[in-house]
Amino acid sequence: MTSVEKERPRALFAGASRRWVRPLPWGVAFVLCVVLLPVTIHVLTADYGLNGGIASTLAIAQTAPLLLAVVRPLQAWYVIFAADVAGALALLTVDLKEGHVWPFPAMEIVGYVGLCIALGLRESRRTLLMVWLATAGANVGLMFVTPDGTSAGNALLTILSGVALVLAGALRERYEAQRRLDEQETISEAERGRRTLLEERARIARELHDVVAHHMSVITVQSDTAAYRLEKLPPDVQEEFTSIAATARESLGEMRRLLGVLRNEEANGELAPQPGLTRIGQLVEATARAGIPVKFTPCDADVPEAVGLSAYRIVQEALANVVRHAPGAPTEVSVSVSEDGQRLTVLVVNGPPSEPPAAPLEQGGTGHGLVGMRERVRIIGGSLDAGPLRDGGFRVAAQLLLTGEDLT
Repeated sequence: MTSVEKERPRALFAGASRRWVRPLPWGVAFVLCVVLLPVTIHVLTADYGLNGGIASTLAIAQTAPLLLAVVRPLQAWYVIFAADVAGALALLTVDLKEGHVWPFPAMEIVGYVGLCIALGLRESRRTLLMVWLATAGANVGLMFVTPDGTSAGNALLTILSGVALVLAGALRERYEAQRRLDEQETISEAERGRRTLLEERARIARELHDVVAHHMSVITVQSDTAAYRLEKLPPDVQEEFTSIAATARESLGEMRRLLGVLRNEEANGELAPQPGLTRIGQLVEATARAGIPVKFTPCDADVPEAVGLSAYRIVQEALANVVRHAPGAPTEVSVSVSEDGQRLTVLVVNGPPSEPPAAPLEQGGTGHGLVGMRERVRIIGGSLDAGPLRDGGFRVAAQLLLTGEDLT
C-alpha cells in the first residue's frame, strides 16, 4: 500500500458495522444535489430576477460540492461558503422586492446546514469553531449592506449552522468514545487470554517438575553413590555410573531452564550458553558409551547460534531414536557446510539393529521427535528429509540455512 493510499480519506460512515449505513451519506448528498440544484436555479432566476448564467453557476457551486463533503467536508465548505457569500453579493445587483429573503435564501440555508452536519461528523472542535466564527462573521458583515425591505436571514443561518455543528460534533465524539471503549474491552479480553495462557504454562511447569524431576534426581543420586554402596565395582562399571550421573544432571539442568521459561513469559531463555556444534561430539560419546557404534564427522564452522542449537537438537533426537529403536545399530553422524557457504548439512544414518530388542526400551512414546525436528528446521528456513532405509535402517538429513536474517 502506497503512502497516497494510506492518506486517502474515508467516506463518512465507511466504517459502520451495518452495511446499509455506509452508503447513507452518499444517498443524502445525492438527494440534496438533485433537489437543490434546480430549485436554486429557479428561485434565483424566476423569483429574484438574476441572470440565468450567473444563477446556474452559483447553483452548481452551492450544491455540487455536497457530494465532495461526504469525503472532504472541509474542502467542500470552502467552495460552498465562498459561493453563498458571492451569491448574496450578486443579489445586490438586482431589484430586490419587499419580502425577499436576503442574503441567503431558504435553499442555500438547507444546503449549508447539511454541509455543517458533515463537518461536525468529521472535523475537530477547533475546526468547527473556526467554521462557525467565519459563518457568523460573514453574516455580521453582510448586515451592513442589507437592502431595504428585505427579510434578513443572517441570524437564522448563524443559529442553525451552530446547532448542526454542535449536534454532529457531539455525535462524532460519542462514537469515538464508544470505539475507544470497544478497543479497551478487546485489549482487556486479550489480557485475560494472556493471563490464562500464563496460568496454563505455570501448571505445565509444575507437572513437569513433579513428574520428571524426582525420578531424574533419584537416578543421579543412585549413580553417584553406586561406588560407595556396591563393593569392588570394576573400573568400567564405575565409569558407566559416573557417565549416567553426569547425563542425568545435565538433563535436570536443561529441564530446570525450560521450566524457568514456562513460568516466566518475559524470560529471555537460558542464561547458560546454548549447546551448539562443538557439543555434538559429547552426544556422540554418550551414545557410544550406551553401546551404539557411532562414526562422527565433526564441523568447526562458525554458524549462527540458532543454527547451531537446531543442529545439536536434531542430532540429539536422532541418536536418542537410535538408542530406543535400533540398539547396537552402526550409526554415522556428519555435520558439514556446503561449498557455497549457504547451508549447514546435518546427517544421521543408522543401520538395522544388531539384534531386535525383546521389548521396546520405552513404553508409550510421544512420537513427537520428528515433529520437533521439522518445526526447528522450518523456523530457520531449512528442509528436513527423514525416513526408513531399505536395509531396515533410518536416515535423518537436515539442510539449515546460514544466510539471510539474523537467526539469533
